[in-house]
Amino acid sequence: MRSLNFGICIFLVCLLVFKAAVAEAYFNYDDALDKTFLFFEAQRSGKLPATQRVEWRGDSGLKDGFVQGVNLVGGYYDAGDHVKFGLPMAFTVTMLAWGTIEYRKEITDLNQMGHALWAIRWGTDYFMKAHTQPNVLWGQVGDGDSDHYCWERAEDMTTPREAFKIDQNHPGSDLAGETAAALAAAAIAFKPYNSSYSNLLLVHAKQLFTFADRFRGLYDDSIKSAHQFYTSSGYSDELLWAATWLYRATNEEYYLKYVVDNAVYMGGTGWAVKEFSWDNKYAGVQILLSKVLMEGKGGAYTSTLKKYQAKADYFACACVQKNAGYNVHLTPGGLMYVREWNNMQYASAAAFLTAVYSDYLSAANAKLTCPDGQIQPLELFNFAKSQADYILGKNPQSISYLVGFGPKYPVHIHHRGASIPSVYTVHSAVGCVQGFESWYYRPQPNPNVLYGALVGGPDQNDNLSDDRSNYEETEPTLSGSAPLLGLFSKLHASSSKTKGPYHKESSSPYQTSLNSYEETAAPNTNSDAEVPVEFLHSITATWTVGETTYYRHRVIIKNKSQKPVTNLKFSIENLSGSLWGLSPTQEKNTYELPQWQKVLKAGSECKFVYVQGGPQAKVSVLGYKYN
Repeated sequence: MRSLNFGICIFLVCLLVFKAAVAEAYFNYDDALDKTFLFFEAQRSGKLPATQRVEWRGDSGLKDGFVQGVNLVGGYYDAGDHVKFGLPMAFTVTMLAWGTIEYRKEITDLNQMGHALWAIRWGTDYFMKAHTQPNVLWGQVGDGDSDHYCWERAEDMTTPREAFKIDQNHPGSDLAGETAAALAAAAIAFKPYNSSYSNLLLVHAKQLFTFADRFRGLYDDSIKSAHQFYTSSGYSDELLWAATWLYRATNEEYYLKYVVDNAVYMGGTGWAVKEFSWDNKYAGVQILLSKVLMEGKGGAYTSTLKKYQAKADYFACACVQKNAGYNVHLTPGGLMYVREWNNMQYASAAAFLTAVYSDYLSAANAKLTCPDGQIQPLELFNFAKSQADYILGKNPQSISYLVGFGPKYPVHIHHRGASIPSVYTVHSAVGCVQGFESWYYRPQPNPNVLYGALVGGPDQNDNLSDDRSNYEETEPTLSGSAPLLGLFSKLHASSSKTKGPYHKESSSPYQTSLNSYEETAAPNTNSDAEVPVEFLHSITATWTVGETTYYRHRVIIKNKSQKPVTNLKFSIENLSGSLWGLSPTQEKNTYELPQWQKVLKAGSECKFVYVQGGPQAKVSVLGYKYN
């Protein structure tokens, strides 16, 4: 009997280990990537294209710049507000382009290259319009102070849309340098697809770099309204960053010589850093120049490039906790923690950077030598993956910080457009103060799901307060989300090589294929035999709190017809808990498919999840149309 019990224990332990391993493998990175692109569509300013997938957004900012006699329509809103801040927007485009360059094959294999290039171009088209003369760059539209007095949709904006510029009398080397970097990186990304557009981007990039280098100064000394929101700590890193990207885009020795000649003076070989962000580009410069060295292209500049690489190694060693105590700080749950306000942007940027450096080292068949020992490139990749997985749900709260991904994510994010019903739902304008009174303080979840938004993230103890007024933790930003394009592409490609036969079963880490052995699947009966969809109910998890047992219910909606179905409306009765994956309507107990999936193709399926203490809810079809 003892041996039997022992055997049962071993079996249970093995089952738990196997279940954990399967759960570990089931982050659907390609789904996370697609949702990330949706976030950038939701942040668009200007005239929206016919291909716009985020349907609750409308045209906005159509007169930006007109008072100053310049066309500044387009670009991206920065975060939960409606200011177009040039510096973080340019960094965003640089990171989108870098991810597209490094993981072109992976993005193409996922059939996402069109979305990647459009995400980049929505920014670069705007930058070229804003670069009206060789030494003039319009760097901001809207005023942060007045914008923050109002809570209204972008489509209803009543706040001033004053535009601000830098020129030779009011310089901004950091802003002009970062914009040059963005255009140079974008030129590389577009070159295989649109060489004439790529060449045009390079013309602007070169002019902006010359402007940034010749007329030096901090941009927020010239655009003072940016100082409170995006204060620059210096411009030397942006000048090195721009020159590095221009060297990569043109292969012209002038730019490589620039980063070598200015290595000491501008801090490229002096600053050892533990963060990479819209304000601090040193680690990015150092890793890009390490690639030049490891490819054997250093030539006469090899000795200086080795000094750059030493600083790149410092950053990488600090991330993997092998830097003689001078490491990045990690929360108890393993998240890189830099500062309170929108900390997740530092984690996403570091994750992308270490993933890229891991690839560079692997390609050179090199190892990373840290003060605490030599490590393989795989350890850098594992750090990158740990940050991505934390973002997607592997954290103490078991919550996804990427909105709309998985069954549990923040629903009260600090974002004007997401928190107020669409202009297509509530047709009357929502006034400046009315937005606060009617929508900002509502305890209910945001009416619009801002798919793919990476929120600011938890505090240093892994705790998050899902509150609209908690902007430090619940507001998303462009610069925080941009590194995810490359990161998720890389992780999807890596995970696809190792996934077993369960890969297609699960669309999130909360729905592992082991749950299929626990399912009590049964189609939901419906009085209308002609209804084109059927429902498969299953219980994917249970847990007990006090005397109450809670169940995570999964419902698969499958189109069993031979035609695409649209305008699906569902009645969900006996629901006592929270639901994810469907959009509520104005009618009681009535739901519809989310905005990003309005059509259910023939034979395809989608899922939603709800949690409650008790039996399953009753799901039925109220209406539908054949597309």
